[in-house]
Amino acid sequence: MLTENESKPAKAPRAAPSARVRRNGLYTDIADHLREMIQEGELAPGSRILEKDLCEYFDISKTPLREALKVLAVEGLVTHRQHIGYRVAAIDIDEIAAVFEVLHGLEETAGRCLAKRVTEGALHAIERKHQAMVAHHHNGKRAAYFQLNQEIHQMMIDAAQNPVLSSIYAGLMTKIHRARGVANADSARWQESLDEHEAIMAALQAADRSKLPQLMKEHSEHTATESMKALRATPLK
Repeated sequence: MLTENESKPAKAPRAAPSARVRRNGLYTDIADHLREMIQEGELAPGSRILEKDLCEYFDISKTPLREALKVLAVEGLVTHRQHIGYRVAAIDIDEIAAVFEVLHGLEETAGRCLAKRVTEGALHAIERKHQAMVAHHHNGKRAAYFQLNQEIHQMMIDAAQNPVLSSIYAGLMTKIHRARGVANADSARWQESLDEHEAIMAALQAADRSKLPQLMKEHSEHTATESMKALRATPLK
């Protein structure tokens, strides 16, 4: 048990981390692993982090673990209270809902810009990443799929060639990454999300890309609907 949560038991931990992390115990490596565990829901929102268990899990001392936790505290992924310790930061549902509202418009705007400005090089890069993501889906590799999913979204935004849009989008995505992961934890939504990505790719590759803005907006709206539904059904404290 890596965290203590009064309302919901912690999920079973993944396989032991890589030998590289166990050998050098660098706090940056530990922070990367903890960040992924939080974003993928393995360390539940609001749950208390049990340092002893994590030290045993990573086979490290408390020093690199606490340095890693300080990094995550700066990022807002964990909170710390004296004499109580660290907890995984709770998800603010109202904030997530507000971010999604803004995101829908950004996706639609990005679709319009992307349709006009995407280069052949960017298109081929997105397609390669998309095919790798599809392979992860077929192999049931959810974490790897979700990582590529995030990269593809940012690649499409960047290919729209609007630096202001790219900057705003990247900032918003850090706020909702965990929420989107909760939605994709549902197998039905995972398949639906892949189908939507396939439709977006088809529109991006078509001679007439007029459907692209609406498809990107609808994908964002569907993700938001499922994310909010899953968050409201999940105890956060």
